[in-house]
This record gives sequence, C-alpha cells and structure tokens, in this order.
Amino acid sequence: MSNIVGRTLTLGHSPDSDDAFMFHGLANHKIDAEGLEFEHILRDIQTLNEWAKEGKLDTTAISLHAYTYVQDKYAILAHGASVGDNYGPMVVATTPLKPEDLVGKRIAIHGKMTTAYLTFLIFMDGKPFEAVDTYFQDIMQDVIQGKVDAGLIIHEGQLTHGDLGLHTIVDLGIWWQEQTGTPLPLGVNTIRRDLGNELQKAMSRVMRRSIEYSLNNRKEALEYALTFARDMPTETADTFVGMYVNGYTLDLGERGKKGVELLLTEGAKRGISPAVQHPITFVD
Repeated sequence: MSNIVGRTLTLGHSPDSDDAFMFHGLANHKIDAEGLEFEHILRDIQTLNEWAKEGKLDTTAISLHAYTYVQDKYAILAHGASVGDNYGPMVVATTPLKPEDLVGKRIAIHGKMTTAYLTFLIFMDGKPFEAVDTYFQDIMQDVIQGKVDAGLIIHEGQLTHGDLGLHTIVDLGIWWQEQTGTPLPLGVNTIRRDLGNELQKAMSRVMRRSIEYSLNNRKEALEYALTFARDMPTETADTFVGMYVNGYTLDLGERGKKGVELLLTEGAKRGISPAVQHPITFVD
C-alpha cells in the first residue's frame, strides 16, 4: 500500500444533506482513510455529470443516466448509490392533472443527463412534451409562477412541494416499482478506471467505511448534514436523508443492481441513451 499512501484524490458530490451525511465520516476524519487524502468538491449533479464526460474527478457522484456517456472513463461503485424504493422524482403541477395531460406541456427539468429525466422519458413512452432546463432549486417556483406547466422535481422538493400547494402528478419511483418490481436507482458513485485496481479498492473501502460510520452514528452525522439542508426543518432533513442513505447505499445488492441493469437497458432499447456493456461490473 506504500505507493498510494499520501495520495490526494478528488471526490465530487452534491451539496445536499444526503451526500453530506454519507461522507461525514470521511470529511471530518472519523474513519481510517488508509493514508489517503480526499479533496471534497461540491457541485450540483448536472455539473458533476458534465465533468464526468471530461474525466475531471477521481471519484464522483453522477446520475445513473450519465454513466452511459462516461462508462469508458468510470466504473460504478457498489456503494454510495441513491436508490428510491417505491419513491423517487416526481412531476408536480399547480392543478391535479392526470399523467396523460402532460402530453405537449412545458415541463421544467434539471438536466437531460439526470436519471429523473431518463425515467420520465421512459414513462412518457415517446409522447411529446417540451423540456425546459431549469436549476433544480427554481423548478417549484417556476411552476407556481406559471413559467412552465409542470416540473420534474428531485431532492427535498419530493417532501416539501405539498406545502407550496403543488400536486403530485406522478411519482416515478412508485411507477417504476409497479412496472419492474425493482427500486429506482437514481445516483451512483463512480471511480476512474485508470486509477488501477489497488487504488480503486483502497478508495472504495474508505468511502464505504464513511457510509457505514454515518449509518452507525446517525445523530452525529445528521447534525453535520443539517448544515447542507438548505434551511430544511430537522425532521424533514432526517426523512430525506433516510430516503437516500440506506441499505442500498451501503451495498446495492442483487435487487439494486437489477434495477440498474433494467433502467439502463430500457433507456438504450428506446434510443434514449447509449447501450452499456452487460453484465455491468461494480467495484466493491
């Protein structure tokens, strides 16, 4: 291990409470990092998706959809995933529309490389609509102000949109579960393929250790995560973290991996995203 001790590696993740919770142990030196140093780089998920196309970071969270475009540069880690088990991104509107009413509508999205957008395209099954690229924090207000007809929301908006008078038109996590019987994998942690097996394995161990530490020290990790919670009440932040840092985050397992395979297969079959090599290999 002596040839990798002291290496400083770049780690990209979103400035959200769930990612902060996940990497509390690493960021605050609570775990054995095996002599590795990590520079935490916080950006919104669409920026991380774009950077991954350049291979900019050593290890990074990205949308699962984005993986199809960077599979030559990155491998998926078996841990660190954000998985919705019978819940996920939602389409919301100011009036209780039916899903079929979304045809032809202007719909705010946060990036065409997000998994939410891939899943929504699969849901729409070729029916037309106008995607309006919008920063994720602005989507609900744009819906309320009538700038768009509906919005595809991610992050804590899934919990708070009702407080703003918005209606759920479809929960894509519930829909996906009904269609496939698997959870909906949204974000994954990835690692550069060219780092070599020894360094990949060491980084993977350290990052998994961080997730395990936070799950075992929930109160402490949640206090740190609240500093990234965008003024969310503690109870809401706790619920949101619990939704996306769970057993699947520690290990995708067979059910989570099946969800990954199915979603990417459906995207490729419909010509939405590039095909991926099967079976997909995961770095443990």
